[in-house]
Amino acid sequence: MPDFPIRKILTLVEEIRHENGPLPDRPVMRGFACAVVKNPFAGSYAADLQPGMEDLKSLGLDLTDRLIAALGGADGIDGYGKGALIGAAGEAEHGALWHVPGGYAMRQRLGESRAIVPSAMKVAPLGGTLDVPLGHINAAYVRSHFDAIPVCVPDGPRADEIVFILAMAKGGRVHSRMGGLEAWDIKAMDGLR
Repeated sequence: MPDFPIRKILTLVEEIRHENGPLPDRPVMRGFACAVVKNPFAGSYAADLQPGMEDLKSLGLDLTDRLIAALGGADGIDGYGKGALIGAAGEAEHGALWHVPGGYAMRQRLGESRAIVPSAMKVAPLGGTLDVPLGHINAAYVRSHFDAIPVCVPDGPRADEIVFILAMAKGGRVHSRMGGLEAWDIKAMDGLR
């Protein structure tokens, strides 16, 4: 079984209180939690990576719980996303290990969440940045929630590491006014509209 020892965990939350125009009724909150882990597949090719997804499920739940707590609880969380920064001795496919453990952990803890969890990953140098995409948790077409949060770990990922990231938000972009489906108009049960 693969092993993913954790070197460090980071959690960051921001409150967006103003973006020109009138002050919003309440700040938009968004944040991320990430773990810098050893990549057991670095430096070689492994034909079967899937057992690693099972080994990462507890990390997905831990990061989800940390992020929900940092955001003040699950109430009001209506956006999410995930990502991975893979060190130079790894490959992009190693980041794909996070799809199930990261996405399903957030869905499990947040309850009703029908939309696909937006995702991004890339092989990156030390201190590389990833813009983790955010989308509404119940309908992918809610334009106000098309957003991203930048994630950077100054001393990671080292060549033999992966940074696994979860992101959540309470609210869409401040002063969203691009039309389209609004969160209060979500009707379907398919995660799209």
